[in-house]
Amino acid sequence: MSHTIVNTPHAPAALGPYSQATIHNGVLYLSGQIGLVPETGMFAGEDTPAQARQVMKNLKAVLEAGGSSFDKVLRCTIFLSDMADFAEVNAIYGEYFGENPPARETVAVKTLPKHARIEISALAYV
Repeated sequence: MSHTIVNTPHAPAALGPYSQATIHNGVLYLSGQIGLVPETGMFAGEDTPAQARQVMKNLKAVLEAGGSSFDKVLRCTIFLSDMADFAEVNAIYGEYFGENPPARETVAVKTLPKHARIEISALAYV
């Protein structure tokens, strides 16, 4: 079976040989998003909260381009460059999910692309 590629100008272009998302069998697989502003290619800010807010905007754009939304997200993975930012990220992340949030894990990593402070990937249904 084939899959459908999803790309939107309302989220940052891929930094390598990958798509913003793909759809296969009704599941939307979103590549990780970092806090780049699509129009400028620059980070929304240097701090984690500013980047986290932009990450969520970018995820929203890709979800919508793929025919989905935050209420259809099944799972997220959050990558943080510093686990000390966990509480701030949780607060921002929680603004986008209602009473039934998706499954999730959060992991600390040594570095992220472009030295981002946060990256989030997701799976959703369409």
